[in-house]
Amino acid sequence: MTPQAQSPTTDQAPDRRAGRTTGRAAGWGVRWRRSRLRTRLAVTTAGVMALIVAALTVGVYVAVRHEFDWQLNLTLRRQMEAWLASPEGRGRIADVAWTSSASCSLHGTTTCVQVIPAGTPAGTVGSSGMPITEDAVRIAENKPGDAYSDVVVLGARGRTLTVPIVGGAVQIAVQAQTYANSMARLRALLGGLGAAGIALAAAGGWLVARAGLSRVGRLTETAELIAATGDPHRRSELPVAGEPGRDEVARLAGAFDTMLDVLERSLAARRQLVADASHELRTPLTALRTNIDILGFGDRLTPAQRDRAVAALDGQLRSITGLVNDLVELARGKEPPALLEDVRLDELARAAVATARTHWPDVEFAVDTAPTIVTGVPARLARLVSTVLDNAAKFSPDGGTVEVRVVPGELTVRDHGPGIAAEDLPHIFDHFYRARSARALPGSGLGLAMARQIAVAHGASLDAANAPGGGTLIRLRIPD
Repeated sequence: MTPQAQSPTTDQAPDRRAGRTTGRAAGWGVRWRRSRLRTRLAVTTAGVMALIVAALTVGVYVAVRHEFDWQLNLTLRRQMEAWLASPEGRGRIADVAWTSSASCSLHGTTTCVQVIPAGTPAGTVGSSGMPITEDAVRIAENKPGDAYSDVVVLGARGRTLTVPIVGGAVQIAVQAQTYANSMARLRALLGGLGAAGIALAAAGGWLVARAGLSRVGRLTETAELIAATGDPHRRSELPVAGEPGRDEVARLAGAFDTMLDVLERSLAARRQLVADASHELRTPLTALRTNIDILGFGDRLTPAQRDRAVAALDGQLRSITGLVNDLVELARGKEPPALLEDVRLDELARAAVATARTHWPDVEFAVDTAPTIVTGVPARLARLVSTVLDNAAKFSPDGGTVEVRVVPGELTVRDHGPGIAAEDLPHIFDHFYRARSARALPGSGLGLAMARQIAVAHGASLDAANAPGGGTLIRLRIPD
């Protein structure tokens, strides 16, 4: 094989190794995600405790080492001050090299002193055995500042302090072997304690996971059974409020049961909504199909019959469109903040009244408004007000008056119709609910339900009551 043929294989080897490494990492990630929650909780707890123990261990070590360093440096500083005040050091000039001992033996509390003239090269070791450090040379050259250095003098660990004097610098050394031994013992002790702490953390994490997740397992079994059977009537059997063992897991079980209650009611409401919508759509769709069939015999119809069929189709299409629009409104939730803006509720109400006058020419509208600013979505608030006005006009007699009043934070609409029967009053905002007296009138029973939902989406309230002297009073309270 030629070198040219071999080179691609050589170049691809690092890529294959990188691919294997990435594959192993991905495999570990998948195995971790697929492992049991108890295992992950135990490992995570042990890992967190290990980090805490390690942080505490390092913190204690750093604090003790800093204290030892400070004490050793303080000893050097005091020894230097004492020597400079002694007859040997007072007024000393570094004109020649000088040592306090021919052989520095750093044991116990002994100290060694040497005078370093300017120009002495770094690394020089005199007869005393004390080395001259780079910091000592810098200070001897009349550079400002002091310097602490760790050195080895005749095989013994030491620490030096160098300060400037006339003509050079003076260096003093004390033994640091005791300090080094103490730090080694401290490292061993903290390492043992840290290992023991990590082992205890692992055991504790396993016990906590085992004890804490046993009831979660029961809750999981209940959820899986519900998912398998599709039956939301089942409930967990964990303790409830007021019973012993009411901890976070029991609260989770309570929230789970509450969620099942909401789900069960939602499913029932959805089935009822679908059934009611189907019922409400069936009649106009049937009439629509009938009129379409009639128009199919166009050559046999008189112009008057054709016009009546087209008008009926138009009315049925408007009815279906209104019903679909109401259903869409009911499906909407809370208004997104991005659509909210300041709205003049008084101006919006006057515009809605102007539109209502064209729809209900036989009804009088009396308007009394004061400048009122609210926060909301103009189009949806306009739909709410229009729905309430249409409802009031629908139940007003010919020549009757609908009174509209807007004051800061409130809009009221009153009609002078028959009012609401006591048995119907709690239900007029329900989906598809129509009072017995209203079943002969046009409408789907969704208007007021949609209006209240719009009010709730704006943080407002919409209520109805029988007005004194007859008629219905609908009140919208909306925050400014």
